[in-house]
Amino acid sequence: MAETGSARVDSVVSRTVSLTVDAIAAGGDGVGRSEGLVVFVPRTAPGDVITASIAGKGHFARGALRTILRPSPDRIEPPCPHYTHDRCGGCQIQHMQYLSQLSAKQRIIVDAMSRIGKRQIDAPEVVASESEWRYRSKLTLAMRRRPGGWIAGLHPYDDPAAVFALADCLITDSRVVSTWREILAASEFFPQASSLRGSVRWTDDGPTFVLTGGTRWSDHDRFFEAVPALCALYWERDGAARQLLDDRRARATPAASFGQVNPVVAKVLHEYMFGRVISFQPTSVIDAYSGAGALSAGLASVGVTVTAIELDRDAARWAEQLLAPPSRSIAGRVEEVLPRIQPADVVVLNPPRSGVHADVTAYLEQSSSTRAIVYISCDPATLARDVARLPSHAIQSIRAFDMFPQTAHVETVCVLVPARTVAIQEGS
Repeated sequence: MAETGSARVDSVVSRTVSLTVDAIAAGGDGVGRSEGLVVFVPRTAPGDVITASIAGKGHFARGALRTILRPSPDRIEPPCPHYTHDRCGGCQIQHMQYLSQLSAKQRIIVDAMSRIGKRQIDAPEVVASESEWRYRSKLTLAMRRRPGGWIAGLHPYDDPAAVFALADCLITDSRVVSTWREILAASEFFPQASSLRGSVRWTDDGPTFVLTGGTRWSDHDRFFEAVPALCALYWERDGAARQLLDDRRARATPAASFGQVNPVVAKVLHEYMFGRVISFQPTSVIDAYSGAGALSAGLASVGVTVTAIELDRDAARWAEQLLAPPSRSIAGRVEEVLPRIQPADVVVLNPPRSGVHADVTAYLEQSSSTRAIVYISCDPATLARDVARLPSHAIQSIRAFDMFPQTAHVETVCVLVPARTVAIQEGS
């Protein structure tokens, strides 16, 4: 079985090895061993017997898949033509059966906790997505000006500087894809630039569009008029903050702020997080990296005093409208705000992929009043790193949610409690 697309190997000197793929690594590459060398090969599945071209020296190598000598029983034909023909990097494991994807994500979490977090855990449950396809409510594309006009697309996994024109994205809501087509039809009104970036998000009011790049956009009103489906238009000019340019909504929600891209799984995740926080019967909660304040508002509605902290000022202002005193929303960096406020019974952490600042974990290590940390992470590696920075805390529970089918990404909720509490409970 021949591979239809191959990755580039960054060296003119290479050799071919045969190996069996054992697992999926963080990032989505298959991992196998050849004569003591650990080889990472994109677009492979556990159980594949393959040949791969590798280059370089040392204990690790990145390989380019050449042939599949014996396919894994978990391997399927990926349905998206971009995945094979264009080597699209948006998905990494579309060639694997869905149950195998969930198993791979379990192993990624366990491996990260063991290697980076220095914690031994059982394989956590991974709550499956209700939909394996068309689940994304947001699609971000790179745009390039070509002689015939603008194209919008994604990057090949083996050439991140390149962009191919996207015809469709099977993991994205078809309404979002349709909106992108309307946007490109009005691309004559884009700012003067050679490259731009854009994001379409579907909201309850309809699609919003955020354009990033350019220094002057004199035709934004003509663009907005040419795309009547859009309910709001934002622009992030080079070197400047995001601004709302045009709006057809009755009430401007923070639609350009961060939000989960899989609404169905996000609802299940929210309910689980709420239940975990409430299980500690807190009177006070710090909701760090709180976004637009959905969790904060839910907790405040049942009598918990919440302090929400969010760097995005639009989202922080929205959260402020949802919270009545003594609950409040603070716009700022979590690591700067935490030392200035009162400790809380429970601290919720929901940081970006990069994880929390080291000062945040240092503060929590010193806190004697916090009964639990509920950490929501979209990257097992940075979660494990931050858990390692909390040596006086024990993992009470860990559960994952498949927010991103067909990709190697996974959302994980890790509940940590002071180790002394665990010791007391075990001794009672």
